[in-house]
Amino acid sequence: MKLQLHWQIIIGLVLGLGYGILAAVQGWGPFTADWIAPFGKIFLNLLKLIAVPLVLFSLITGVASLSDLKKLSRIGGKTISVYILTTAIAVTIGLVAVNVLQPGDTVPDKIKQTLEETYQSAASSKAGAAESVKDRGPLQPIVDMVPSNFFNSASSNRNMLQIVFVAIFIGIGLIQIPKDKAKPILTVFEGMNDVIIKLVDVIMLMAPIGVFALIADTIQSVAGDNINNVINLLGSLGFYMLAVISGLFIHMIVTYSTIIKVFTPMSLKHFYKGISPAQLLAFSTSSSGATLPVTMERCEDELGVSEEVSSFVLPLGATINMDGTALYQAVAAVFIAQTLGMDLGLGAQLTIVFTAVLASIGTAAVPGAGIIMLVIILEAIGVPSAGIALILGVDRILDMMRTVTNVTGDASIAVMVASTEGQLSSLRSNSR
Repeated sequence: MKLQLHWQIIIGLVLGLGYGILAAVQGWGPFTADWIAPFGKIFLNLLKLIAVPLVLFSLITGVASLSDLKKLSRIGGKTISVYILTTAIAVTIGLVAVNVLQPGDTVPDKIKQTLEETYQSAASSKAGAAESVKDRGPLQPIVDMVPSNFFNSASSNRNMLQIVFVAIFIGIGLIQIPKDKAKPILTVFEGMNDVIIKLVDVIMLMAPIGVFALIADTIQSVAGDNINNVINLLGSLGFYMLAVISGLFIHMIVTYSTIIKVFTPMSLKHFYKGISPAQLLAFSTSSSGATLPVTMERCEDELGVSEEVSSFVLPLGATINMDGTALYQAVAAVFIAQTLGMDLGLGAQLTIVFTAVLASIGTAAVPGAGIIMLVIILEAIGVPSAGIALILGVDRILDMMRTVTNVTGDASIAVMVASTEGQLSSLRSNSR
């Protein structure tokens, strides 16, 4: 009997964790880098390879299949509104968690100094990248969303928002021309979309090996050749990590579960079981963009979301719905302020909510992009951006966890929109 995909991924994840710890203890860093890590990079590159064509073709077919602009605006308005609302809730939960736990007060001065010295150069580079973003005009994000050259946009997964714009634009064009002329073009896009979905199945055959290699490489990169590095880091930043993880957990269990319970006929067990392979993949890759092909497949095949809704809501969510990232940014900003002995009042924390919600929209769905947005938030509330050096050591670990939240949020809202639009398969929807 063949193991289900999520069990295969779990086994790969556990084995990768065990190997990573063993490699750190035994000093197998060079071997891991040369012979293990490449398999993870190949797997991740394959997922990234199909991300752009998947978003393009699925979103074009999804928009065109809506048949009229009123339906598009209704679904689009509903989707974006819920995305923004859940992001605001996530930031609020993060602020409550960090204010209750006060993790910044638990870091010894000696550890603060060590962390600052260790990650100062990395912090400076992130601050430099954020500076160029901060200096842009208020409407620059909208300008950046509209590409001048489609092929330049398609050349990088960081330009996913531009791909979304182009796909919606083409889809609107197909709606407005006669159906007999639109049909052959739409047939081509549908055929390409089917090809991409099949390629997802092929790539996922490599998932257990890819996850093993990614987790092993992550553990190795954090630990180096001394497992004590991990122990010391986790010990000094334990309360900070607890604040982030508890916030992410509460948001998933409360916010997303409420959405599923209130707005859909689906049981929570069915939802979480159906989306679990995508969650595990999100954890190992730290990229909601790379996970998107699997998220779409699971939502359609296991959760009963129509292709029409899935192909519109999920690519959009992978681009603008970054609840986990926004929550993490809120916790990190307050933690850094606490560590530096700065007291943030209500006004500053409201600024965090507003800035984090806006910053999450258009944040690249790739590992580490959230840290650049964090610098912008720190500058907005008057906290020295160099403070990110305090958290960079555990950022990769937390990045994995917040990506799980991002992907779960995309899936839950896709199920909600499908249910409210009458496009959730009754055959796959379990009753409460």
